[in-house]
Amino acid sequence: MERVRWGILATGNIAAHFTAGLLDMPDAEVVAVGSRSEESARTFAERFGIPRAYGNWASLATDPEVDVVYVAGPHSAHRAAAGICLEAGRAVLCEKAFTLNAREAAELVGMAAARRTFLMEGMWMYCNPLILRMKQLIEDGAIGELRTVQADFGLAGPFPASHRLRDPAQGGGALLDLGVYPVSLAHLLLGEPSEVKATAMLSPEGVDLQTAMMLSWPGGEQALLHCAMNAGTSVTASITGSAGRIELPHGFFYPERFVVHRPGRDPEEFTSKDSTVPRDSMRHEAAEVMRCLRAGELQSPLVPLDGTLAVMRTLDAVRERIGVRYPGEVADEG
Repeated sequence: MERVRWGILATGNIAAHFTAGLLDMPDAEVVAVGSRSEESARTFAERFGIPRAYGNWASLATDPEVDVVYVAGPHSAHRAAAGICLEAGRAVLCEKAFTLNAREAAELVGMAAARRTFLMEGMWMYCNPLILRMKQLIEDGAIGELRTVQADFGLAGPFPASHRLRDPAQGGGALLDLGVYPVSLAHLLLGEPSEVKATAMLSPEGVDLQTAMMLSWPGGEQALLHCAMNAGTSVTASITGSAGRIELPHGFFYPERFVVHRPGRDPEEFTSKDSTVPRDSMRHEAAEVMRCLRAGELQSPLVPLDGTLAVMRTLDAVRERIGVRYPGEVADEG
């Protein structure tokens, strides 16, 4: 199978984790890395045996041997970094949260459409085989009509004031880093909510330390979601229907198993069928990108851009409710 050539934009922990996964895939090749620091790019290239290192984003984006760029880094940089790549005609996989707000997300989606260039949000949960199996069971009526989604993601911290999670200029706060997972799970199963309620504890810098959300849909369905960077939570999820429920244990967004509970029946456990892929691997996401590129698809059916935009609108609505606004945003951006 023809190899897909990857460029890595950013050199932090998530970029390193993703790159390590690519190196285990025989149909992927990492050919270049770009950073705002030439030294950082060179160090990253040496670590992973990457042939070319660039001290700026534009050089990576215009490298003719790069088929697709993986954009990592803070949310505040996603619009600019992904935009440079799309302008250069490069396919893009952009980490979540996709951008700071829905306006920036719509700009990137518009650019990709105008240039007929592939674009996908890096919501790896949506590409996980067990999550896809769970979604299919729900659609097939395994737990009846869906009633509620409950999910949380909290880290104990503490994070010092100098940490990026506390920095408004970098899109700090629990919501965009951690809350995006519970919100995305609810969207995956129920679509975009019709009503959003939220409350939060804010840091002195003005970002959310913890946020509780209740989302509602016209049919009466509800999602009770929580995220925190000041409390280590269970990081679990529970999906309840009229005829049963599904429990996702710790690390619900990259599960190794889930359990279906139905009245009058023994609990039924579903586990991963591929023991060769580590539980926290991002290879499923990378494989979906490469499948799409080979098929000539401009977006992934697993992570559709309409869904990405809907998630960003919900995150904007939550921030509006809790009073978090990032530098440079105007009042009508949520």
